[in-house]
Amino acid sequence: MIHYLIGVDGGGTGTRVRLARADGSLLAQGQAGPSGLAHGIDAAWQAIEQAIGQAFGAAGLAPAPMAERAIGLGLAGVHNRAWADQFRAADPGYARLVLSTDAYTTLLGAHGGQPGAIIALGTGSVGEVLQPDGVQREVGGWGFPAGDEASGAWIGLQAINYLQQVLDGRRPASALAQALDAACGGGRDAVQAWLARANQTAYASLAPLVLAHAADNAAARAILERAGAEVQRMANALDPDARLPLALCGGLAAPLRPYLPPALAARARDPLGDAAAGALQMIRAAV
Repeated sequence: MIHYLIGVDGGGTGTRVRLARADGSLLAQGQAGPSGLAHGIDAAWQAIEQAIGQAFGAAGLAPAPMAERAIGLGLAGVHNRAWADQFRAADPGYARLVLSTDAYTTLLGAHGGQPGAIIALGTGSVGEVLQPDGVQREVGGWGFPAGDEASGAWIGLQAINYLQQVLDGRRPASALAQALDAACGGGRDAVQAWLARANQTAYASLAPLVLAHAADNAAARAILERAGAEVQRMANALDPDARLPLALCGGLAAPLRPYLPPALAARARDPLGDAAAGALQMIRAAV
């Protein structure tokens, strides 16, 4: 018998979990490292179980047997069906498991399951819309480095290109370039080594440096303004007539707001709830 519902928001930077009783009453939350499927199936499950254990501990409870738990997960990387199948196959024994994209659970959380659009801006980026007739559609979400425009990883990629040009003498030195160089180890050889091992999360770790230097660096401002233009394109594709409520979600939603076109910034609102809340709503509906 199911006694506990678990909602999971798993991305390229971290994992957030909401623990509730079977009636939906919230008990506690937990967090851990990345559980986006690009980091590996075993690593994803490890992070999820760590966050769940933390949530049970925060609620003052011993971890319940798997047969008493139902779990809803919105994870980055679910678009890759092979990864999704491998993830389901590694299920440690939950009574019920529902897996979807983090974009869908973000959409559920942002509008409480009602029609609307979201643009999620974090390590990656994606747009999702639920029309009044129930039609659901996604924009972006193609993955880094081919897509994920305006995401932390995308901003980091632009920043690395800028650093390369500064190190070559194609652009003048700056405090931003110095900070980026230090973050990557210092010097051309160290940057080359950083590039050889860098993943989506590593690129996204450079985005805060771009934001921090935007006030005094034209290149940083240009990167962020390009990000704002990409968000506008996503919004136009999701809802061309701008009739539906639009929520900006994710860790970069607030930092990027000053760089959005003014009309979009005025229209966009904060989400009602986050992706972990949406995942909890998804599993509660399923059971």
